[in-house]
Amino acid sequence: MTTHVPGPTIIAVHPHADLYGSDRMFLESIATMAPDVLVVLSKQGPLVDAVAGRGITHEIMDFPVLRKVELRTPWKALVFLVRFLRSVATLTAWLRSRRPAVLYVSTIAAPEWLIAGRLSRTRVVCHLHESVPEMSRTSSALLLSPLLAAHLVLANSEGTLAWIRSSLGERVARRSRVLHNGVREPSRSATVPQGPKSGSRRLVVVGRLSAIKGQDIAIRATALVRKAGFDATLTLVGDGYPGYEDLVDGLHALAASEGVSDVTDFTGFQDPTPYVADADVVLMPSRVESFGLVAVEALLLGRPVVATRIGGLPEVIKDGETGLLVDPDDPQALADAVIRLLSHPEEAAALGRAGLADARARFSIEAYSAALTDAVLQST
Repeated sequence: MTTHVPGPTIIAVHPHADLYGSDRMFLESIATMAPDVLVVLSKQGPLVDAVAGRGITHEIMDFPVLRKVELRTPWKALVFLVRFLRSVATLTAWLRSRRPAVLYVSTIAAPEWLIAGRLSRTRVVCHLHESVPEMSRTSSALLLSPLLAAHLVLANSEGTLAWIRSSLGERVARRSRVLHNGVREPSRSATVPQGPKSGSRRLVVVGRLSAIKGQDIAIRATALVRKAGFDATLTLVGDGYPGYEDLVDGLHALAASEGVSDVTDFTGFQDPTPYVADADVVLMPSRVESFGLVAVEALLLGRPVVATRIGGLPEVIKDGETGLLVDPDDPQALADAVIRLLSHPEEAAALGRAGLADARARFSIEAYSAALTDAVLQST
């Protein structure tokens, strides 16, 4: 017999402990839910420190996190499945003992929580920050199938909602709503970093070093910009996932082969704000991007942005009005857009001003917090 332990109104779960896009949005989300929230994270990391710094109650619990590296071989997939099934049983009992009004699960990377929440008769809200429309429909349906256990799905863009609909049909889409990320306006007081060749035109990419973020395209584009006669440097703010060191090594090798290793700065994980604030152009060469938090942050700093025309980015950037959009996987198109902005600083400045006004109007943290509160606490 399960013993009831009085618990909070909301239990909020996030599978990661870093401070990238979805992690920072989780931090903003739980700040909206405080003080009636217990945060559950899978491991120690910068996010844990940030949660503690806001005085929010939290616990570290061992639960499986769905990542590609966990499914690389049949043996790893089997191990993950066993852990997953055991975790569902354990978490169901734990939730029954706590009896929260709402279980808020951030991202699809902790699917066992969605199922455990449903089995424990808790209202389940999943906040989806992923969108991988290039996956086969079968693979997408399998990945997203735990959403069938959610009472409400929050999608961070129309693109993400379209992926849900195409993968699982109207049954889940009818229980979904779009909630664009809200972004707190960055402080401009941070010290500006000094990267390679101070005084050069700075191109900046912020995000995990991964294939989907397109840092390789940025490296190739930087080489083309320099061949066109511009003294441009590239700063890559972010580190790689554990287990993907070969990809990071490959980016270093690519910078060397393209002849730009001396003007390419790999900063590792850092607060991106000073780098973005100091950029001449912020690049988002993503192959996959469900929303584009970095783009909004760049707009709020008045910086011109060149992004790919994929996922949620066209919902953030109005092409030719608040930034420039290019096709993904096209280094020449990215380079041409950068050259256009570097050649016409008045246009770049105008895009920055328009982007700042638009981002303030559409992506305020106040509007996001109000909408999230309404969604999470409805019927509680």
